[in-house]
Amino acid sequence: MRHKKKGRKFNINSSHRKLMFRNMINSLIYYELIKTTLCKAKELRIFIEKLITRSKKNNLHNKRILFSNIRNKKNVNKLLYILGPRFLNFNGGYTKIIKCGFRKGDNSPLAYIKILSN
Repeated sequence: MRHKKKGRKFNINSSHRKLMFRNMINSLIYYELIKTTLCKAKELRIFIEKLITRSKKNNLHNKRILFSNIRNKKNVNKLLYILGPRFLNFNGGYTKIIKCGFRKGDNSPLAYIKILSN
């Protein structure tokens, strides 16, 4: 039984999954809109919302935690100085998932995930 085991596995090992989501997080922070499968978008939302909540408070501790998670200085600075202050009055719900049809090869559902703007 999978008691207290959350998250999707995507039929890949844990190190591949961790790096895949790190790359997706970096792309989402940089472009603020990416196209991916619906399941990956739903799983990505969990990670990115925690990072944006962490970036609302700009201090050294949060900066180090953000850098340890995403490993990109430009994106950490964008989180702390642009995205964090943008959502100071929000209590979550920083992203939006928009379904956009099906992939041609395997017919898997696709979706856009975007970071909201005020």
